[in-house]
Amino acid sequence: MEPIYLRILKDIEAKILAGDWRPGHRIPREHDLVDDYGCSRMTVSKAMTALVDRGLVVRKRKAGSFVASPQIDRTVVDIQDIGTEATLAGFEHRYEILTRKIETLGSLEAAQVNSSSGAEVLRIQCLHIVDGKPTAVERRIILLDTVPLARDESFATAPPAKWLLSQVPWSKAKHVIRAVSADAATARILEIDRGEPCLNLIRQTWQSDRMVTYVEITHPGDRFQFAGIFHPAEKPA
Repeated sequence: MEPIYLRILKDIEAKILAGDWRPGHRIPREHDLVDDYGCSRMTVSKAMTALVDRGLVVRKRKAGSFVASPQIDRTVVDIQDIGTEATLAGFEHRYEILTRKIETLGSLEAAQVNSSSGAEVLRIQCLHIVDGKPTAVERRIILLDTVPLARDESFATAPPAKWLLSQVPWSKAKHVIRAVSADAATARILEIDRGEPCLNLIRQTWQSDRMVTYVEITHPGDRFQFAGIFHPAEKPA
């Protein structure tokens, strides 16, 4: 059975993402939510804390909780953080490093990542598992001339994305989100049928003018979604 705090979280999140509750809208007081859901104050507080951590809600002392103003930069940055999203939603997350090897870039791939042919990279394939189900396959290269510490890193205590954020402050990022069909290798890893619809995130980050990493993360279409709040700075005339 779904935990009550997770039901509260999802109900509030749905109203915000659907636009029913706009930025600045006052969230029902915690004691009202306690009555509505027939649960403890601690359960409601857990749901609200998760919503605050997601950037959807802000708490104001003595005033209550309100729908947060959109933070587009944060939405884009956090979109790939599978472990954090799973934990905030109350799910168990773990990951497995499937392959890890050091290679040199060929001319075609070097051009793709704006590097030089022959540059050394660490190539990693990682599987993310949420509540026991394969939820994403991550295929990543890390440029070793930018991040030399990655050469000997096993990623035993933190997945590649989280480790990189702790080691290299990036100055620019690019995201592309697209729909793809699962190829044979991806289908086997994610335990789905070949050709099944998937969501694919391509992310590149740079430190100044040097590329840090290039990654493709593929999710089964029915096990993940990208969501955010966007609000125009000005309304059109």
